Amino acid sequence: MQFVKMEGIGNDFILMHGLTEDEFRAIPEETRFLCDRRKGIGADGVITVLPPVTAQADYRMRIFNADGSEAEMCGNGIRCFALYVNELGLSDKQRLAIETKAGLIVTERHGDMITVDMGRPILDGGKIPTAKSSGQVVMEPITVGENEFKVTAVSMGNPHAVIYTRQMSDDMVLGIGAKLESHPFFPQKTNVEFVRVLSAHEIEMRVFERGVGETMACGTGACAATVAGVVTGKHNNEVTVHLRGGDLSIAWRGNINDSVFMTGPANIVYRGKIEL
Repeated sequence: MQFVKMEGIGNDFILMHGLTEDEFRAIPEETRFLCDRRKGIGADGVITVLPPVTAQADYRMRIFNADGSEAEMCGNGIRCFALYVNELGLSDKQRLAIETKAGLIVTERHGDMITVDMGRPILDGGKIPTAKSSGQVVMEPITVGENEFKVTAVSMGNPHAVIYTRQMSDDMVLGIGAKLESHPFFPQKTNVEFVRVLSAHEIEMRVFERGVGETMACGTGACAATVAGVVTGKHNNEVTVHLRGGDLSIAWRGNINDSVFMTGPANIVYRGKIEL
């Protein structure tokens, strides 16, 4: 099986296209092996490039987390997807409509940078989903062990729990992140973002991704954190999000009907083939 290893500010993926039906059916089961950093290729997830189902789309993206579960969408992954399609000669379009399980996502390439229309954020607790059946989940107190955290929940096609902190530590991100990921308040589990506000235009973020663990970056998480910050009045509508793997530029005008826009890089690491 041929593949391309790619990364978007440290969030890394294995991408492939032209799979037979049998090969595609095997991907969820093989993902744990493929993503294993000692026995396999090593990655945060596997992304497949597929023909679209809807007439409006150029391509369809399916993404599987390192634990084999399927994700609805991935912001860093879809930038890699757009670059993959161009660099492998599948399409010379600089603007692509990509079908995902979170809906139709539009990407536009500008040289080394790719801007993604991430769609409208979902703030209704029942649709994220959370245990709160309706209304926004803003600075909601949630108890984890002996500690209480104020959580703002946002869906960018996948669920996110945003927590503000003055200091970030491995114990907090890895320990609390793992417990919040599977907290009963989030019936489909959740990604967890730990955010430190640096200024009206800058935030720092670490993320514990659902089905993966801590990653170097998360595009949908950066968007969710920006939306949460605008909703809670912690910063302006356009911010630079500093992640462990690099920076993303996120913009959201603040209206529930407005899309969130993300701009950042994507890179090919290497190409190869593997026997399954």
